[in-house]
Amino acid sequence: MAELKWYMVRAVSGQERKAKEYLDNEIERENFQEAIPQVLIPSEKVYEMRNGKKRSRDKNLFPGYVMVQADLSNGEVVHTIKNIPGIIGFLGHTAGNASTPPVPLRQSEVDRILGRVEEIDDYEEQLGSPFIVGETIKVMDGPFSGFSGTIEEVFEERRKLNVMVKIFGRNTPVELSYMQVEKED
Repeated sequence: MAELKWYMVRAVSGQERKAKEYLDNEIERENFQEAIPQVLIPSEKVYEMRNGKKRSRDKNLFPGYVMVQADLSNGEVVHTIKNIPGIIGFLGHTAGNASTPPVPLRQSEVDRILGRVEEIDDYEEQLGSPFIVGETIKVMDGPFSGFSGTIEEVFEERRKLNVMVKIFGRNTPVELSYMQVEKED
């Protein structure tokens, strides 16, 4: 039996969950649990403020893609995956040429996507902070809700900001979390 590898499967954007559900049902029906042990939608938890309340939701890291761990030595497995409603095909696999096998992800890519690698901190540093010193923000939550201020300092590791807010005509320094503010247009 060939080894299990991870593959990226293209799905209709916005229908990744539905495609995963269909694929899970088909795996069960065809008894392919050993050939396809895992189907994942790479996502991260995102927190946002709505009406003064903190809400979390899952945000797809790769919209339009589903990760599949599979042993594709059995041609039926490839055929089954490709014929799931909402699935377009394998990433890196030419649709017209059925003789070439789908290309698996490199282990380093899989580790990074699944969040097993310590280098995620380096990756986040490359993204940079969503806020910069001198930028004007609006406070959305807390006792200073509705006030505007200027960012004096950014603490990326704690996800906090030192903001100078004008209260009753006087500048007052306030420490706020990223969740309490939004950029002013």
